[in-house]
Formats: sequence, C-alpha cells, structure tokens
Amino acid sequence: MGAITENEWRYNQLIKQFPSEPEPAFEDEEQLTRWWGRKWGCTNDVGKLRVVLMHRPGEEVNVVDTARRLDSNAFGDTQAGWYWRGDEPPDLPAMQAQHDAYVAALRAEGVEVVFIDAPAPGRMKTCYTRDAVVGIGGGAMVMRLGPRIRRGEELPATRTLAKIGCPILRTISGTGVAEGGSFCWLNSKVAATGVSSRTNDEGARQIEEVMRSQGVELIKVPLTGYRLHIDGLFVMIGPDLAIANFTLLPYWFIERLNALGIRLIEIHHEDDGAIINSLAVAPYRMLMPEGVSGYTMDKLALHGVDVVTVPYDKVISGGGGLHCSTAPLIRDEM
Repeated sequence: MGAITENEWRYNQLIKQFPSEPEPAFEDEEQLTRWWGRKWGCTNDVGKLRVVLMHRPGEEVNVVDTARRLDSNAFGDTQAGWYWRGDEPPDLPAMQAQHDAYVAALRAEGVEVVFIDAPAPGRMKTCYTRDAVVGIGGGAMVMRLGPRIRRGEELPATRTLAKIGCPILRTISGTGVAEGGSFCWLNSKVAATGVSSRTNDEGARQIEEVMRSQGVELIKVPLTGYRLHIDGLFVMIGPDLAIANFTLLPYWFIERLNALGIRLIEIHHEDDGAIINSLAVAPYRMLMPEGVSGYTMDKLALHGVDVVTVPYDKVISGGGGLHCSTAPLIRDEM
C-alpha cells in the first residue's frame, strides 16, 4: 500500500468536520418537518386525523360482467382477477355519490383528503386504500396485497405518496403479503396485525422489523377461518376504548386488550362487520355507516362517543367499509 497523498489527507480532514449524525432519529418532528415538509405518519388510530389517502370509485369497477356469475350471490372471473358480491352489479353513480358524501364528512372534520392519481388498469378495489398503505411513525409502509384481484394497487399508491413527499419506510417484498386492513395501533408502543390469507407470517415478520426499529411491539393475531382483516372484528375508538366482535376475537387477545387498559364495546348481533369497520376522526368521535343498531348506538353514547353516520351501503357491497376506504397518513399523537 502506498503512502496517503496530500489530497487524500485533506479530504479526510474535511470529512472529520462533517460527520454522520444518526441522532435525532428519522421520526423526530424537527427532522421530518425540516427535510420532509411536515410531521408525517401515525403512532395511533384515534388521534385527530389530519391527512388521509383515498380513491373515488371510477370506471375500473365496470369490469364487472353480470354474465360471469360465481354463485347465487357473487359475480367474478378468477382468471382475470375480479369479483363482486351481491345480486346486483355495481351502481357506480351511487357509489360515487356515497364516497363523495364520506369525503365531505371527513373535510367537515378538518381532514385533508389526498386522492390516488389514477388506479392501475382493472384494479376495481382501489377505493379501499387502507389495504395498500399503512401510516406509521415518520411515514408509511406500502403493503403487498395478496390475491390477484388486488395485486397492482401498490404502484399508484406509491406514486401518490412520492408526489406528496410522504416517506415510504418499507415496501413488503419477497413472499410476504400484508394488507393494511389487518394492521392496527393499540397505543404508541403496541400495534397488532391479524394473520390470515391476506397477511401471512412473512408479511407479519417484515412489519415487525419496522415496528421494532421504532420501539413498538407487534402482536400477531391469527384470524379464524377465512376472515381476512382485523378491522371487521376490532377498531379503536379512543386511547382506552374499542368496538369489537367478541365471538370472532381470540380470548387471549381480549385479555391482552384488557391488560392494556382498553375497554371494549361489544356490537349487537344485529350489526355486521361493516359497523365495526368505522373510522375514528378524533378521540371518541366516529364516522360510521348508516344502519347501526340502537343497542350499539346506546352503548357508544354511554361511553361518551360522538357518532356521525353516512350512507355507504353501495360501496360496502364492493367488499370494504369506511375504515377500508381510508389510509391515514398523519394523525396527532396521543
């Protein structure tokens, strides 16, 4: 090895004056605001909602062909990769009207709504943005959706996040699959993900890697049967309150929630998963679909929860509710 040159020596002296600075962390508010424009991300599911990613249903839903019936209550094409539940095809004008009303309700709560620029060709489920993007501390994770009908929604979501300057802290890769409908924050240091056909063990492992780097514990909750997402079984309402379906949640998870100080409101048997699939826009303030049973509404009122209902049945027919239709990008910390 030859002796160091004068230029190399001078370069080394210069580098010493500008060392790498790992602290403060990427997620630090000053760092995010200075370099990324605003304090991106979420560390809870109930703080005041500031920014949300959505997609207005469009011509992509017209891929549904009523001649392609899967059974008495669904249309679909397993090769092309689309399906629609129910006896009737999509009513796009009605879906758009209900989605518009939902957006208006969010804006009335002071929420900034960011729309995906354009869906990928034929991806008829794009309006359920929750599954493609999960807000975490300092930015977002881009998920990897499981079935053929959903795969491809990730790219338009990624492009939109890049356009608005939201940091992408992980993209699920390899053989991992994970969907945002099965991720939830319990508090700023504990999160959970349902494990099912839509979030497999490898997807959960990759989520856990990101959570661990932020000092967050990830609880993995195996879902029963063909249940897809945890947000049909459990959704946070306030920092110490959630709405849940007791018959479908594992007992050990209910006990863990109790240990975390989270009280549970059990929905009435008249309510379905679409009722749980609702959105907290602030602590103890919920946007819920029309049709909540009187029993559940009374329970919510007794716990001091304010509820705003919106019509959403036409969008729910596509397989996702209010919670599914939003991907929070910024929430206030609790």
